[in-house]
Amino acid sequence: MAFKPLGLRVLVERVEEENKTASGIIIPDNAKEKPLQAKVIAVSKEVEEDEYNSIKEGDVVVFAKYAGSDITLDGKEYLVLNTDDILGILA
Repeated sequence: MAFKPLGLRVLVERVEEENKTASGIIIPDNAKEKPLQAKVIAVSKEVEEDEYNSIKEGDVVVFAKYAGSDITLDGKEYLVLNTDDILGILA
């Protein structure tokens, strides 16, 4: 199913973080918070045309903790974010 965000929004898929600490301790799933990093799957036409916005499909972004709306498409969970909720792009 194709999904095209409207307004200044992007569709993202959360990127799972490592389940081990730097010292090798494994973190159980029930102790982890939802990741605040996501891969951009789709961007709206407005975002594509915005000269001040460099977000594009394939970017990995960091977003605010309580941002976005959860949606499920074809059995996969995604998040629709306003561009204002995106804090930065990981290089």
